Amino acid sequence: MKPDRGPVCGPTVAEMLEAYRTGAETPSSVVEAFSAAVASRGDDGTWITVVGLAELSAAAAALEARPDPHLLPLFGIPFGVKDSIDVAGYPTTLACPDYAYTPDSTAPAVQALLDAGAIFVGKTSLDQFATGLNGTRTPHTVPRSVYGIDMISGGSSSGSALAVALGQVPFCVATDTAGSGRVPAALNGIVGWKPSRGLISTVGLVPACKSLDCITLMATTIEDLDLVFDVMCAEDPADGWSRPRGGRYDGREITVGLPDLQQLDFFGDPAMADAHSAARESLPSYGLRTATVDLMPFLDAGSLLYQGPWVAERLVEFDEFLTENPDSIVPVVREIFLGGRQYSAVDAFRALQTLQDLRARVAQLWTSMDVMIVPTIGTTFTVPEVLADPIACNTKLGHYTHFGNLLDLTAVAVPAGLTVDGRPTSLMVIGPALADDTVLAVAARIIGERRIVSAHTPAEESPVDIVVAGHHLSGERANPQLLELGGTLVEATTTAPTYTLLRIGTDDPTPGLLRVPFGGSAIDVERWRLPATSLAVLAGRLPAVLALGRVLLADGSDVLGYVCDATVQTGAERHTVDDISEFGGWRAYSRAITSAHDTSTAAQEIS
Repeated sequence: MKPDRGPVCGPTVAEMLEAYRTGAETPSSVVEAFSAAVASRGDDGTWITVVGLAELSAAAAALEARPDPHLLPLFGIPFGVKDSIDVAGYPTTLACPDYAYTPDSTAPAVQALLDAGAIFVGKTSLDQFATGLNGTRTPHTVPRSVYGIDMISGGSSSGSALAVALGQVPFCVATDTAGSGRVPAALNGIVGWKPSRGLISTVGLVPACKSLDCITLMATTIEDLDLVFDVMCAEDPADGWSRPRGGRYDGREITVGLPDLQQLDFFGDPAMADAHSAARESLPSYGLRTATVDLMPFLDAGSLLYQGPWVAERLVEFDEFLTENPDSIVPVVREIFLGGRQYSAVDAFRALQTLQDLRARVAQLWTSMDVMIVPTIGTTFTVPEVLADPIACNTKLGHYTHFGNLLDLTAVAVPAGLTVDGRPTSLMVIGPALADDTVLAVAARIIGERRIVSAHTPAEESPVDIVVAGHHLSGERANPQLLELGGTLVEATTTAPTYTLLRIGTDDPTPGLLRVPFGGSAIDVERWRLPATSLAVLAGRLPAVLALGRVLLADGSDVLGYVCDATVQTGAERHTVDDISEFGGWRAYSRAITSAHDTSTAAQEIS
């Protein structure tokens, strides 16, 4: 049976801020729409606590009464919070009514959002005690994926994913210990990001495994993740794992590690395997270089999570409750907690030593790649399938996510289309600790977002124009690098008729412009405008055979551009060089080569 639904996804954070700016919406109208949307669905398992309309309206009115409301970075943006994170005055239940308490203080990460003008609208559902990746481990209504056909919502941050996918809020705060912020995002067609541990304070989060827990974000765009994360990211001396943010992505070329397909497991789901293969094949078109990487050290680390003493860490928080209230815990969660009691201190140290060895092996792998891409999930399940075999199904759901926090990684799940039978597929972009900005840059390319990552250019600083003739042309593999640096296309034009276009190299050729005294041609080029601060980035990423020089255009203007460097011009070094000027430009040459290859292949098949 094919799903007949999918994510609705309402306005993004950026779109709502623009609507407020123009007066098309007000916070009061937005919270009214939220209340109506939630009421229309009834109890579908998304929310555990919903703030009443009167209270929401009062919060909206207070924002509207401020003299400078639009200076707040998240003015009037509604958001939900997973019900394992404290919000003062609202019960924290972890989907266990007998465990519930009402905190007096708000988690610092949530308080930062409130201080930035966002409006808290409710607590979202979860697998009980944040223990599970499927969404069914709850005494409340079991949520379903927005894709229907009784598909699980994923967990443990089930409600956070649904609230975003249903368009009720543009973002939600969730958590991720073993994949809880990524698996439900994958199953509901949205974006789920687990930042590096310690970048968002976990004070005020009831820990599942404190050494692994992260507060995470769910949204529909990378732009929204950026906007919200900038507010939440802060060092917190009360959080023992807190640390400063890593550096920003500088626009350099990115190498993506891809495991051999033989190392990937889709658990007997050929449709998911085919969909993933198709998504992988598109990666070079996003300006990404690929390399093969060994997945086994990652998977070996992941196997330690539930087949090792980290299960016992959950008892640091819940052992007393387990002893005194065992019947208050849903059976499968109780079974997991009880299993934690079998591990000894020797088991813990043995596992820590094994993990440290695996971390060393993985550290070596990061020297040959910037990020790694794997499936977020290898297959999907229905609610009855999970209820019939809860442990095995959950293990399969976490196959690609369990290792993330054990190895101190950052990861984001992004939608990657549908299987032939209409189920969601998702790619997970993974990076080493503090490579968050690079991971988000890759994710933005995959979902077709333009993400400017260079420093803001002062208003008085003049932009610069640059001419490109090859891989940086619109639609070519390196063009996203210009977009990420804030570039805009000025015009498609040609050079003056005084140039040759050279093909330099064989396996991965580089096109280069060379000005000649006679016998030249007009070559197709594009003129791009970028912030002046991006020039240093471009200069640092030049291929060895190119340089930045002046290019004479057909209109007589003299513009900075990519040209052949001195070693090519003088022949000082041995390069394989072909003159391809007859094609008039790199695109025309590429088309001709592709057409010739296709014709040759067809002829071979006929023969």
